[in-house]
Amino acid sequence: MLTTSFVDGGPDWIEIGGPDAEGAVAFYRGLFGWEFRSAGPQAGGYGFFELDGDIVAACNPAQEATAWTLYFQSPDAGATVKTAEQAGATVIEPPTRGMEQGTSAVLADPAGVPFGIWEPGRRKGLDRVMTAGSLCWAELYTPDIARAAAFFNTVLGWETEALTFPTGVYTSLATAGTGEEGTFGGLVSVADDPVEARSGARPHWLPCFGTDDPDATVSRAVELGAEVRMPANSIPGVGRLARLEDPYGARFAVLKGDPRQT
Repeated sequence: MLTTSFVDGGPDWIEIGGPDAEGAVAFYRGLFGWEFRSAGPQAGGYGFFELDGDIVAACNPAQEATAWTLYFQSPDAGATVKTAEQAGATVIEPPTRGMEQGTSAVLADPAGVPFGIWEPGRRKGLDRVMTAGSLCWAELYTPDIARAAAFFNTVLGWETEALTFPTGVYTSLATAGTGEEGTFGGLVSVADDPVEARSGARPHWLPCFGTDDPDATVSRAVELGAEVRMPANSIPGVGRLARLEDPYGARFAVLKGDPRQT
C-alpha cells in the first residue's frame, strides 16, 4: 500500500501539467476540495494542492502535456537517470536541484510514457496518501507488460506478482523487498483493456485518488466538465472504481476500496 514512510522506488510525488493551470485548479478544487498554494513568485506558477493543509499533489504549468506525472523515490537521481537511459528510457528533463527541497528528473520509459524521479532533500514527498482526496493507487497502461516490468525492475527495483481476480489476472507492483505491504499499483495491457481499446489505446500512467462515494464523485466530475471513461463499477476484492478524464485531457481514477482488503 502507499505510505508517506517513503522508500526507494516507491511513489512519493504527483503533479499535473498543462497550459491551463487556472482551469485545473478550479476543477480539482470543485471535485476534491483541494486548495492551491503557490510555491512563490520565483516558481513560474508551480504550486501545491492541499487538503486540510496537507500537500496531496502539485501543479506544474511549465509542462506542455496535460497529464498527471508520477514521481518515484531515488537515493541518487543522476545515477537512476543513467541507468534508465541504458535500459531504453529517454530523458525529458535532466536532474535539476530544487534549492534544498530535492532533485527531480523526468523520463519517458521505452514505451514513451513519462514518469518522474525524486531524490528527497528537505521535501520527502506528499503529506497525505490513502485517504479520500489523496493518491491511493497507480496503474501503468503499457503495450508490453513484460518489457515494462523488466525496465522498472532494472531502474527502480520494482517486483511484480500475478494476482487472480474474477475479472482476470492482474500484475501488481511493489517496491523491492517489501512484499504485499509495499504494493502500490499495477501493470495493465493497454491493448487488452476494453476502455483503452475504444479510445485509441495510448500508453499512460493512471493515478487513482480515494473517495468515500465514487458515484457522487463521478457525477460532480461531469458537472465540472469531465468525461467518464468508465462508470463506477464494483470490482470484487478491489472496491468501487471509476475512470475519468478532466476537461483538459488528464486521465485519472477514483476508488473506494473494498474494506475487506484493508
